[in-house]
Amino acid sequence: MKVGISLIIVAVLAIAISRRIRLSPRYDRAPRKLTQWNSMDKGIDPTEDQT
Repeated sequence: MKVGISLIIVAVLAIAISRRIRLSPRYDRAPRKLTQWNSMDKGIDPTEDQT
């Protein structure tokens, strides 16, 4: 019984803290310039001439 109550209290505290603390928006930004490495991640072959 005590374990269940303590788990609920910990869960409520974790949710409250996670709502107040936000990650920096830098993690949500897309790269500004498409590099050869990023183009390979998107399935674009950087060796082809893209004109």
